[in-house]
Amino acid sequence: MPDYRIRERFRGFLPVIIDVETAGFNADTDALLEIAAVLLAFDGSAGWRRDRTVAHHVKPFAGANLDPRALEFNKIDPYHPFRLAVDEAEALESVFDAVRTDIKRHNCTRAVLVGHNPAFDLAFVKAASERARIKQFPFHQFSTFDTAALAGVALGQTVLARAVRAAGFAWDAEAAHSAIYDAERTADLFCDIVNRWDRANPAIGT
Repeated sequence: MPDYRIRERFRGFLPVIIDVETAGFNADTDALLEIAAVLLAFDGSAGWRRDRTVAHHVKPFAGANLDPRALEFNKIDPYHPFRLAVDEAEALESVFDAVRTDIKRHNCTRAVLVGHNPAFDLAFVKAASERARIKQFPFHQFSTFDTAALAGVALGQTVLARAVRAAGFAWDAEAAHSAIYDAERTADLFCDIVNRWDRANPAIGT
């Protein structure tokens, strides 16, 4: 059953949390190595919460740059056989199919990317989509929800780990810098901030 609160809360946009791990900072030249998307649900009593996560390890595209400093930071071996990595096109289509399903299910107009400093994630997702020649991009082309900015206002913290702890959640530094872990903690943070605001402003989205 669709929950029309999801459609109404953000002017027809579906918030989807995205996190990527990459082999550098340049979306046009550096490899996309991991992508995770967290889809949200709304519960009338508990509010916004995580629903499900779609994630993939990604093979570097042909000719991609692999910055050793980035790989040392995120501790990813792009060619390790146990990564079970897939091509960019397969990873993106899997994520986008899940996003499109929820857009349709909740009668939204399109998705809006939620991330911690999301310009980085959006740039890599857009560049990979162009390489994969994906025509129907489900996200808004430039609008995003930035949990760094939201947490700065709501919690007085802008660093993800500190903001997550300030919201009352645990943070595992050893698990951080994987796309799944960071996306799910970012989703928890986003839901917590929206739920706090909605409890204080019950007329929002109605």
